Amino acid sequence: MFNRLFRLKENQSSVKTELMAGLVSFFTIVYIIAVNASILSDAGIPMSAGIVATILVAFVGSMLMGFWANAPMLLVPGMGINALFTYTIVQSMGLSWKEALAAVFISGILFAIIAFTSLSRIISNAIPHSLKESIGVGIGLFLAFIGLQKGGIVVPSQSMFVQLGHFGDPHVLLTIVTLILTLILFARNVPGNLLIGIISGTVLSILFGQTDLHKLGQSAFSLKDYQSVFAGLSFKHITSFTFWMAVFSLTLVTLFENIGLTHGFIKMIDQPEKYDRSLQATALSVITCGLFGTSPSVSTVESASGIASGGRTGLTTITTGVLFLGSLLFIPFIKIIPDTAVAPVLILIGGLMISGTKNINFADFTEGFPSFLIIACIPLTSSIVDGIALGFIAYPILKIAKGKAKEVAVTLYIIAALFLIYFIFQA
Repeated sequence: MFNRLFRLKENQSSVKTELMAGLVSFFTIVYIIAVNASILSDAGIPMSAGIVATILVAFVGSMLMGFWANAPMLLVPGMGINALFTYTIVQSMGLSWKEALAAVFISGILFAIIAFTSLSRIISNAIPHSLKESIGVGIGLFLAFIGLQKGGIVVPSQSMFVQLGHFGDPHVLLTIVTLILTLILFARNVPGNLLIGIISGTVLSILFGQTDLHKLGQSAFSLKDYQSVFAGLSFKHITSFTFWMAVFSLTLVTLFENIGLTHGFIKMIDQPEKYDRSLQATALSVITCGLFGTSPSVSTVESASGIASGGRTGLTTITTGVLFLGSLLFIPFIKIIPDTAVAPVLILIGGLMISGTKNINFADFTEGFPSFLIIACIPLTSSIVDGIALGFIAYPILKIAKGKAKEVAVTLYIIAALFLIYFIFQA
């Protein structure tokens, strides 16, 4: 049944490989449950309701991606976009969280219109190859940086932005030991290498007293607060300029972040025919975010862990989605997975994604410098969309300066102008 439904043989995969990849993906991204709920709580959404909303969106998004696109990409509330939702749209622009959810809902509809029409291809074709490649590289560096931070290998510095952590710290030592083990397993192509690395890292953390097992006694979640959040979106101020600026910002961010991420992952699995449906599944998922009560979803960077584990079809994503739904009952167990077990996977995947640099023409300054801006600014600003925006704005400027204005598609000029407007209103 699975072979026929997901065309496993055609995609050179197997049920065992897909299930294992789904497990790895789940353990790599499961942290989003607590982190996203925490950010949503700053917008006024109850913590327990945020947990349920995050899980439900991850489950539905996985079903959409798995069955509609048959692609191994995870759809969960995106980091960065959730900060835009809470700290910009709610706290700075003054919308209530219910009005912000309505803005998410409408932005999802606009995203879907683009994804289900030729507009998505027009926009995608307008983006130069060098910029597409640089997005994947920048995301890889961002992912590696997150892993280095989670593992304590890189820490904040008073004189500089960051510095090397203390190798005498048990947290750092556990990260390094787990990283070495994970690298060895991956280099030797051991089946389930990343999952084994995560489990081993968790066991080591428990044995050395760095993981508190008392958390297992905590309650999982509560549905009480969620009743007011589900379908709680409000269109009370739909005619206001502020509301439509929120819609514009959300649409801009979700569209270009997902175009970049989707392109990167489609390239990793070398299945370009799945691009359109993957983007469409993502757009539909964003619509559900407004209904379920969370910020927009993205085809998250952690999808790379499942792909690196051999995932090539929607069975990987569906496996992760089912585990997300089941996590409603096992949230205390999920919480004991330490950063020292997850960080090595993020670092390894970041290293794999850096290979895209070989496809960027750095010899041509008009191609290389905008690509450099994207690669450098995604991790340095901790924002995928800001990094993309800076590169997209620089590209047409440099082409015009070199007398190559005709090499830039009209669509890209429009995109650059929209990103410029985005920055102006963020100021």
